[in-house]
Amino acid sequence: MALLGTLEELPEDYREDMTAAGVAPLWPMMRNVLPHGAPKPVTKPGHWRYEAIRPLLHRAGELTPVEKAERRVLVLSDPGRGTGSMQATSSIYLGLQFLLPGETAPAHVHTPSAVRIIVEGEGGYTVVNGEKLPMQEGDLVLTPGGEWHDHGHEGKDPVVWLDALDLPLFVYLEGSYAEEGPLQNQRNRPDPSQIDYRAAGLAPARKLGAQKKRYPMARYPWARTREALVETMKYDGGPVVELDYINPETGTDVLPTMGFTAMMIEAGGTETPPLRSCSSAFHVIEGKGHSIVNGERIDWAAKDTFTAPVFAEITHHADEEAFLVRIHDRPLQEKLDYYEERAR
Repeated sequence: MALLGTLEELPEDYREDMTAAGVAPLWPMMRNVLPHGAPKPVTKPGHWRYEAIRPLLHRAGELTPVEKAERRVLVLSDPGRGTGSMQATSSIYLGLQFLLPGETAPAHVHTPSAVRIIVEGEGGYTVVNGEKLPMQEGDLVLTPGGEWHDHGHEGKDPVVWLDALDLPLFVYLEGSYAEEGPLQNQRNRPDPSQIDYRAAGLAPARKLGAQKKRYPMARYPWARTREALVETMKYDGGPVVELDYINPETGTDVLPTMGFTAMMIEAGGTETPPLRSCSSAFHVIEGKGHSIVNGERIDWAAKDTFTAPVFAEITHHADEEAFLVRIHDRPLQEKLDYYEERAR
């Protein structure tokens, strides 16, 4: 590979003239944006232990009323970008949100899409376009871009959930914004996950001329996901089984830019996935184990979250039966026609 010229090799007067003209030479910078063979990610493996963050969330509840926060969240910042970064990976934002009994987080709508994975507590709910969605531990709840949503809490103990958004993408495009509104009127009907899409392979009968919803099901109950993983493990064998969360009407990923995959690793099982071009975040629903991400060991337990950059070399090992949800940007990469997997 030929060595390219550097900026320092150019005469000083030429560099000053380029600066005055508002231009810069490409060749000294080319390998920064077009490295050969594979990307050189800024993202570093991250690990956020829920045991360490939980007391900070409770203290945030004491220090800052939800009215002053709108969304009371502690952001999980990528170690490669530093604390305060609104990115857990290049394209994925993660935060832990805390809601006290009796509180409501005001209604708003925004351009980025969000998914909530419920970490702890009972009695929380999200209202999406008038549909009241119960929030139980492990559930995955969608609030897609352009959909009005608010949160409330009818239980007795605090509720915590993990927010996953494609916010970095919209910030990069300078298209990120939100609008606020009044709390929504709730429909007197259980959400579609409890009625319309209760059984896999069944959907409400198609009516001629009826307009299809872009996001027909906004809640994916963990109890059913877990049951499906366990049954799949019985017949397909281990050490790992995976199930993708999909739109029940189309079979496509639940969101245009983010995908979600439920994982089960049997006790003592080890997985060595291929090198994937997508970045990933792993949230542990149940179990205990460790992962090696680009040579860095991460010892994880239930409710922890950890990340891996693009083309990371990953090995998962479960000390006990474990269930995780992998958040990734494969749908975005497939739309851009460059998703790739490489053998170890």
